[in-house]
Amino acid sequence: MSFKDIFKSNFLENVTSVSILDMAIALVLAFGLGMFIFMVYKKTYNGVMYSSSFGTTLVALTMISTVVILAVTSNVVLSLGMVGALSIVRFRTAIKEPLDIAFLFWSIAVGIVLAAGMIPLAVIGSVLIGVILLVFVNRKSHKNPYIVVIRCDNHDAEKNAKAFLDSKTERCVIKSKTAQKGLVELNTEIRLKDDNTDFINELSDMNGVQSAVLVSYNGDYMG
Repeated sequence: MSFKDIFKSNFLENVTSVSILDMAIALVLAFGLGMFIFMVYKKTYNGVMYSSSFGTTLVALTMISTVVILAVTSNVVLSLGMVGALSIVRFRTAIKEPLDIAFLFWSIAVGIVLAAGMIPLAVIGSVLIGVILLVFVNRKSHKNPYIVVIRCDNHDAEKNAKAFLDSKTERCVIKSKTAQKGLVELNTEIRLKDDNTDFINELSDMNGVQSAVLVSYNGDYMG
């Protein structure tokens, strides 16, 4: 094999299989849509501690998936090898918020669609998904759930406390009950009629009630 034959190899021919213009357009659009996904994530985040690195990961995932699919679509043999190579990748990072999984798949899907040349689908689909997330995730419920922890002396005090909560709230459901000698502890889920929480002071002053604690509850619950 001569030095001239090396430069005629299929490897060098694949360099021009995807034009520079196509690569530039795909990567610029991937960056733009990745930033859009990042902004939607930032606006809809409801967790305890916001992680800016995860937002940056969304942008990077969009561009990386675009690069990978551009390479795969340019060479059938490469696509088979890429499947085998990516099959050994294992993700060990725990996803704390279920909605974060949707953003990860959104970023990857946008990169794939862009690299496949379906630019209108990627742009219009991203806009619609972003609007839906902004509307539904940021929607505030007027009936915020709370947990009330009540410690009572006896059964009569428990009945009076439960009746009082029924009269002051829109909904009151007992979630758990612990009974000991001289002590009954109730965990109840309530829905307030308004934003007034002064009733918890009256509840704690009732005869037989040792203490009453009101806690905001934003976890998963059955409606």
